[in-house]
Amino acid sequence: MSYLLTKSFSDLGLSAQLVGALDKAGFTTPTPIQLKAIPPQLSGRDIMGIAQTGSGKTAAFGLPILAGIAELKGRPAPLTTRALILAPTRELAVQIDEVLRTLAGPMRLATVLVLGGVARGAQVQKIARGVDVVIATPGRLKDLVDDRKLVLNQTRWLVLDEADRMLDMGFIGAVRQIAA
Repeated sequence: MSYLLTKSFSDLGLSAQLVGALDKAGFTTPTPIQLKAIPPQLSGRDIMGIAQTGSGKTAAFGLPILAGIAELKGRPAPLTTRALILAPTRELAVQIDEVLRTLAGPMRLATVLVLGGVARGAQVQKIARGVDVVIATPGRLKDLVDDRKLVLNQTRWLVLDEADRMLDMGFIGAVRQIAA
């Protein structure tokens, strides 16, 4: 596991564009979770990571997703997403969206927040065109999937952020259905 000795983001195998966006955002040194999580994801492996709040988990799963999206040609198909990130709360979902946009830098990244408690019209409209990343809470996402406003058969990346909390909040059925 030589990647654990790595000291910079460029040593992790990220593109120059992503490393430049990280430099511009003030991120110069990977955190331990990023050192351990990014290389296996870039090589196509699934991971499960546990780290404290503020340790850089969003970048640990977000950077490999952004790297993969950057390699894809064309736009996502209508009603689809390339990556799905589930979060237990609206606040966490909004935070993830902000971090991903920062990490993406000049990359043209189409994201949509899918949250309950707000009108779904704008969410449905964005998804109808196809998006790179959906960041969602389970309840609203399940509603959109059930109503066939979002199709997940072309989704390449799935992240369950704070999965333990989602399950504690009673979302196990929705998470199972979405992951299937």
